Amino acid sequence: MERGKIIAGVDEAGRGPLAGPVVAAAVILPHGHGIAGLDDSKKLTAKRRAELEIQIRAKCSFGVGIASVEEIDEINILHATMRAMTRAVEALRNTPDHVLVDGNRLPPWLYSAEAVVGGDAIHPCISAASIIAKETRDAMMRNAAKDHPHYGWESNKGYGTAEHMAALRNHGATPYHRKSFSPVAQLSLI
Repeated sequence: MERGKIIAGVDEAGRGPLAGPVVAAAVILPHGHGIAGLDDSKKLTAKRRAELEIQIRAKCSFGVGIASVEEIDEINILHATMRAMTRAVEALRNTPDHVLVDGNRLPPWLYSAEAVVGGDAIHPCISAASIIAKETRDAMMRNAAKDHPHYGWESNKGYGTAEHMAALRNHGATPYHRKSFSPVAQLSLI
């Protein structure tokens, strides 16, 4: 890319969990941003992610896009993820000249873009988006756990851990659960 072009990195968090929304973030890193240690959010400790999130929010243009549980159940997780990514880019203050998306698929949009498998470990702007998406979604799930304490969302973030599955069997599904996901759907049939 040419110097001076506005490049946005995009990544998502929450494609695999049984509960909660899918969250995407788009981040434009300014030249000389000085944020050290950007990496795939899954490779960072929770403490380090939180520190980096503060820096990214303070120094970068970013947008967050969310696709709800209802959208996931209605249009499937892939399409909901693409919708969240589109919303994230549309939420940016500046329209990017080019978008780098983590993964192997692009949303159906008109932006100049490329999908980059493993991009969150390669491109710092995607790493930053990975951190914002994960921290945003994790905070949403910790908040949801206050209303639904049996499921362990403050620690499992909605993934199908043994604790979460046991709570689903004992307490049933909540409005936060993805009814179209097999483990939730199967338990609803019991």
